[in-house]
Amino acid sequence: MRIEDNPIRGLIRDLVAGVDAYDDRESSDQKWMLEWIDSSAEIFRQEKPMTPPEHLAVYAALLDEDDGAIMLVSHLKARRWLCPGGHVDPDEDPRETVVRELQEELDVDPGFHSRFGDGPAFLSVTETVPPHSHTDVTLWFVLSMPRRSPITPDPAEFSAVRWFQLDDPEGWQAENCFDPEMSRFVRKVAAALEPVDVS
Repeated sequence: MRIEDNPIRGLIRDLVAGVDAYDDRESSDQKWMLEWIDSSAEIFRQEKPMTPPEHLAVYAALLDEDDGAIMLVSHLKARRWLCPGGHVDPDEDPRETVVRELQEELDVDPGFHSRFGDGPAFLSVTETVPPHSHTDVTLWFVLSMPRRSPITPDPAEFSAVRWFQLDDPEGWQAENCFDPEMSRFVRKVAAALEPVDVS
């Protein structure tokens, strides 16, 4: 489908193009995503679990800036610590997906973080774990939420919920514990939160 035939597809392209890539890998993923969106490929999941094999998803990184921590969920199917999130429904604004997924999965309604805005802060193209491996083309959004906020995790989705400190670089390197791009995302968020030297 062409951009000019679908306003949501154009909006998604603008969200992707608006991300300032943090490193060469994110720049490469961004270039791939823009070419994918510009092609005639279907970008939304049409059937569970993996049709088409490449489709759009979102992560919602819940950040307590004062505490320097983000909330992750132990996802039952992925068997990893991830940000809450999910697949973008056909012709859905990914920002609406983020809000919907947080309401469904944790019963929370936080606002987008003022420092990152309502656009994605990070992009990734990642193969999921078997048995239904596919490619998640993911927009990572940052939202602001104090860790004391009440939550109601969906037990059908998660086995646990935990806050992780951003300033634990070694902890984020543990293989197979997190989304494979999590350590890069954490470094990008931490760098964005560093005070600006005005001297």
